[in-house]
Amino acid sequence: MVDKMGQKELLILEFVSDADKPIGSWALVDMLEEKGINVSPATIGRILNRLEKNGYVEKKQFKGRVITEKGEEAIKIADNMKNIDYHKKQLEQYINTNVLEKFIMVLEARLAIEKDTARLAARNATPEEIAVMEATLKKQEKSHKEGESVATHDINFHRSIAGASGNKVLEALYNILAYSGQQTELFEHIRKKVNSPYMVSHWKIFEAIKKHDESAAEECMREHISNLIIDVKKYWELYY
Repeated sequence: MVDKMGQKELLILEFVSDADKPIGSWALVDMLEEKGINVSPATIGRILNRLEKNGYVEKKQFKGRVITEKGEEAIKIADNMKNIDYHKKQLEQYINTNVLEKFIMVLEARLAIEKDTARLAARNATPEEIAVMEATLKKQEKSHKEGESVATHDINFHRSIAGASGNKVLEALYNILAYSGQQTELFEHIRKKVNSPYMVSHWKIFEAIKKHDESAAEECMREHISNLIIDVKKYWELYY
């Protein structure tokens, strides 16, 4: 429902949310006019009825409407959707063949390093470190379902593996590569464009580390990063 809301519906929802008391149609007419939107009280009434039917506002006798918890959540979702759309437009301006070429170079370097960090993490990870990895993946999954960026969780997951490897040199190398031409939101955008599944490979890596299966952890990480390289090349072929 949130993604189908028009400008007037969202503005009305925000006005109701910001009000410190129940608000009625006439007050909303004036508020919308201040935004350059002319609409009749009857139209406002129909919109309010629709919002009430969907559980976003509720009527307080004859005083007007107030926001509900579901309504507040709808505003947050709408704001996130606006931010995502804005970032998509911004990101597309920065993508070029030089960026894509650099992505592949960084991913190839990560492939060489992270196969070893995954193998060593499967050998050395403590229960506490494994719990951190799992918590990070759950946060990433939640953000993904809510349409939010998962880029930070992505880096945190790979960094936790590098840390659990017990090899400080490999950990330092990963940290350098993580931010070397690897603009995470841009990379996330590329993967979405080619419809690449996001969470499956991370969970496979995690399960192998949790079982302390070194061979499986190394192979799952190899497959994961190799697929990332394929995604970038696929994007390159589709759009350049």
